Amino acid sequence: MSLPPLPLNVFEDRLRQVLRSKVEFIELIGEDLAAAGGKRLRPSLVYLATRVLGGRDEQAHDLAVAVELLHSASLLHDDLLDNADTRRGRETAFRRFGNVVSVMSGDYMLSKLLVLLAGLRDPAAVQTLTRAFGETAAAICEGEVLQFQVAAYGDYSHANYLEIIRGKTGVLIELALLAPALLLAVPEEQQQALRTFGREYGLAFQMQDDLLDLAGDEATLGKPVGGDLHEAKATYPVLLLLAGPDGTEVRDILERRAAQDGDVQRVLALAEAQGAFAATRAEIGRRSRLAVQALSVLPASPARERLESLALLEIQRVR
Repeated sequence: MSLPPLPLNVFEDRLRQVLRSKVEFIELIGEDLAAAGGKRLRPSLVYLATRVLGGRDEQAHDLAVAVELLHSASLLHDDLLDNADTRRGRETAFRRFGNVVSVMSGDYMLSKLLVLLAGLRDPAAVQTLTRAFGETAAAICEGEVLQFQVAAYGDYSHANYLEIIRGKTGVLIELALLAPALLLAVPEEQQQALRTFGREYGLAFQMQDDLLDLAGDEATLGKPVGGDLHEAKATYPVLLLLAGPDGTEVRDILERRAAQDGDVQRVLALAEAQGAFAATRAEIGRRSRLAVQALSVLPASPARERLESLALLEIQRVR
């Protein structure tokens, strides 16, 4: 039995409806985000989790929009923090409209998210989902600030790295899987299965992004490699190098933000020679398989198979 198409066209219409505003700049930013599209990974995960649990697509529309609003608000704030010029090939909102408009538009999305959650019919679901969204938003903020703190102090460790990438990516993916379980009030075992899948898949996803930032093909990525080094971010392969024989040299490169000619190429060469890339790929594969194993307690279905395939694809994703 094949998986019926996900209702992403309905999602897109609902997203545009929710983002409407009488203020032109907010409307334009909302339209840019809706038009930019992207992979729509998180809404897709909401629909897939709903189907895995036996729910109906129409139960998931507002939940999918709420998750995407939290994601989009975080992107608006991220672009400003990172001083980014473009997002998905378009000029970033703060470059186009200024800092105040960008930040307040992100806050507008968070406000709309709360309105969506308040509109759910089940008071118990409203309470549990509002708590889950609030905890996720707090974790995103902590992950972003921790990333700056680690770079400022040079406090590079695997524990800090995992906490950062969980905040950057993992918690939102985890929420996309858990939210339908909370809405449908399924047994704790099924909630935990989806939570674990989301956590491990989210970590594998961000680790693959970080690996590609250093080891990827620039033409395929559409951007230069080594961006994390220029921001003093120690990703998984770099952490392995810091613990190796050339750790002092690599730390010096991080601390000067790879500002000298050849710095990025030197780290790349060391990572290849010392097996850091291979070890990172092995860790991504391990976490992807843990994600798949977590779903074993759920009924077999085309939706479950799609989730499993998404996790395993991280092992070979190139962009």
